[in-house]
Amino acid sequence: MLRRCFMLALLCLLGYVLPVAAQDATGTSEKGAFLIVRSIIITGNKKTRTSIILREVNTVPGDTIYLKDLAETLEKHRKQILNTSLFLNVTANVKNWSGDEADLVFDVWERWYTIAVPIFKLADRNFNQWWVEQGHSLSRVNIGVRGTQANLTGRNDALNAAIQFGYTQRLQLQYSVPYIDKSYKHGLGILFSYSRNREVNDSTSFNKQVFFKQDDYVRQIYTAGLSYSFRPGINTRHMVFLNYNYERVTDSVAILNPNYLGNGRTHVNFIDLIYRVNYIHADSWVYPLRGIHILGEVGKRGLLGVNDINDVHIRLNVAKYWQVYKKTYFALGLRSQAKFGADQPYINKLAIGYNDDYLRGLEYYVVDGTSFAIVKATARQEVFSTRFKLPIVPQKFAYVPLRVFLKIYGDTGYSYDKFPGNGVLSNRMLYTGGFGMDIVSFYDTCLRIEYSFNQLGQKGLFLHASIDM
Repeated sequence: MLRRCFMLALLCLLGYVLPVAAQDATGTSEKGAFLIVRSIIITGNKKTRTSIILREVNTVPGDTIYLKDLAETLEKHRKQILNTSLFLNVTANVKNWSGDEADLVFDVWERWYTIAVPIFKLADRNFNQWWVEQGHSLSRVNIGVRGTQANLTGRNDALNAAIQFGYTQRLQLQYSVPYIDKSYKHGLGILFSYSRNREVNDSTSFNKQVFFKQDDYVRQIYTAGLSYSFRPGINTRHMVFLNYNYERVTDSVAILNPNYLGNGRTHVNFIDLIYRVNYIHADSWVYPLRGIHILGEVGKRGLLGVNDINDVHIRLNVAKYWQVYKKTYFALGLRSQAKFGADQPYINKLAIGYNDDYLRGLEYYVVDGTSFAIVKATARQEVFSTRFKLPIVPQKFAYVPLRVFLKIYGDTGYSYDKFPGNGVLSNRMLYTGGFGMDIVSFYDTCLRIEYSFNQLGQKGLFLHASIDM
């Protein structure tokens, strides 16, 4: 019995010792299968706090990284730092190897953070509407100055101010700080804006905007708000917005369309409370080619007795991006909203055709309603990629990346309106398609040149300066 116990103990010991001995005997090849992160070093940041950059790296000292995953891990962290929009370029390296341990080193090239740029912005929804339907009138152009002090205190906070003249006179001031705590999870923001116009889009006829204009100002809007953000991890951010809104129009607008503000009113005020969750796991937050982006939102308009406009809305935007072949990519996206309270004033029925909620090929039209859904599909092929150098520019700003993609696409959408009037595109399925080219460069710029057609038999060339989903 004693002998049997001794043999069992010996076998157990050998079972422990032999693998260890085998590991030691294999030497470098077995140890080389992984590295232990000794430290994470950030270089090149003169303005940005190191802690803000480390917030974007979800690897910490002491973590183990298998060598087969090392390149992918470094590239993921590099892109995550780039997605802060604080840097022109980021490089990632492994340095100071000692046995199984090494340092991860990220070198960053900071952008210009103080920028004052002239405002030259079209009052219309897109370039084609301004150029074709409004006769490219300069009276429908906004001019002014926008000043941005990004990364104000080195914490990725931003102070934005704008003064604008022309079609819409506007004064705006906004400050946001993404992190106010030592855990780098909680942020705050504040906003104030005032605008006024001599012309207002007071109604819609046959899915075209109708405008009323006079010499005096016909519309004034005040907005003041607070925001709170919570970012528990790298990819997810929760936000809460509380905004007070006041809008006033002249008697003429209320007479022409009593439903503009509802019940023939000339002014309304209301409070918006919005909760939003934003999840993005993609190779780029500016022009994604691989990954997923989900935005969900629930809002209540009209609170605490400040409720001239009253509704509850739910919004869901989803976009999925794949690489299907070398330099070939596919994207599928959904943009949708459901608003409860179907009897809404005109200003609260903006559905398809406004902001980024449009079908490519229906840029000349709007489809009013309280609820809508849009599905977009795009296939892209990268055909050109390079970097060129600008003369007489500091070296870190001199190299400009340029990528060109050819694409084909198709969109479908539906907008529900309880009172469509003569809106022939409401309450019916809509279809569009086309092909085009995307030109992507740095500072988050994208020029889209698209030739689109729709189910009405219309076709044309359209220009945009933002991504399409």
